[in-house]
Amino acid sequence: MISFTPHLLPITRGILSTIYATLQKEVATAELIDLYRVFYKGKKFVRVYKTGALPNISSVRGSNYCDIGLSVDARTRRVIIICAIDNLIKGAAGQAVQNMNLMCGLSEDMGLGMISLFP
Repeated sequence: MISFTPHLLPITRGILSTIYATLQKEVATAELIDLYRVFYKGKKFVRVYKTGALPNISSVRGSNYCDIGLSVDARTRRVIIICAIDNLIKGAAGQAVQNMNLMCGLSEDMGLGMISLFP
């Protein structure tokens, strides 16, 4: 079972989401982080945090990054995944530019290195 909770916060940009999933087998947080790092290896705009660290909206503000942190609750056999993006960049225009770059054979990050911070 997977539960997805986007958090409604009084901010002008950014989305913080918490995802809960039931584990099928016992796994340690460090093992899961390693799996995520292997899966997202080479993905310029995904950053997987180390054990014990969780993403913050201020870390992705004005960027095309998706920051991911996770933890395993061994008692309930659930994984808790925290994800932060800037919804005006990664969630909209920046994602469109990134996809266009990939479709046109350009560098994935072309035009995404310096993004305006208004609002």
